[in-house]
Amino acid sequence: MDSDSRPRLPRHIAIVMDGNGRWAERRHRPRSFGHREGQKAVRAAVEYCRRKGIEALTLFAFSSENWKRPDEEVGALMQLFLDALDREVDELHRNGVHISFIGDLGAFAPELAARMQDAMRRTAGNTALSLNVAVNYGGRWDIVQAARTLAHSAARGELDPGAIDETLFGRHVCLDGQPPVDLFIRTGGEVRVSNFLLWQIAYAELYFTDALWPDVDAGLLDAALAEFARRERRYGLTSAQMRAAG
Repeated sequence: MDSDSRPRLPRHIAIVMDGNGRWAERRHRPRSFGHREGQKAVRAAVEYCRRKGIEALTLFAFSSENWKRPDEEVGALMQLFLDALDREVDELHRNGVHISFIGDLGAFAPELAARMQDAMRRTAGNTALSLNVAVNYGGRWDIVQAARTLAHSAARGELDPGAIDETLFGRHVCLDGQPPVDLFIRTGGEVRVSNFLLWQIAYAELYFTDALWPDVDAGLLDAALAEFARRERRYGLTSAQMRAAG
């Protein structure tokens, strides 16, 4: 098969991993059991993207709104983060995965924040896959913190406000320096973006599935990529213009 006949792949996939709690409840188990099972799907997705040559994978692990959940569930999630960092980072590092945590990390307990920082430092030189984990993250927060940074620079006289354009603004939101998000996947049957990567998914293809996150496997990801390959990404052009551009 020549290179022109290969399916078009996304360079960057973002996933809202929804449905862990419902998956557990359907089995009459505590919600924390669903979150633990969801970690297996995370491992499978990371390996899938690494094997396919996807450059970046961004996972919505804990939103800024998730703090409103019951204390017991939030506590269990924090412990899962700690356990996962202890268990997974060595293997990810061996496999060349660069880990980044995006979001307001200052809200986490010092022990957890320190382990996240250590994981980012240890894997900073890896190039097989950029794995971005969004924790205490919200798309509106991301845009506001970028605007605040630029406003401070302008107030100090370091920046002409008239020089602010989309390119400059984009350098101050999370995931700067990585490929744009091409494919946004949400599991769990909900059809909304839930304040995830609002700036970064402006031209992403959206793919929604009823599958709950612990049930996600290579077959479902294959289906999402096949759908992505079928879509025509015109970026405002007509189909005829796209064909003329080659």
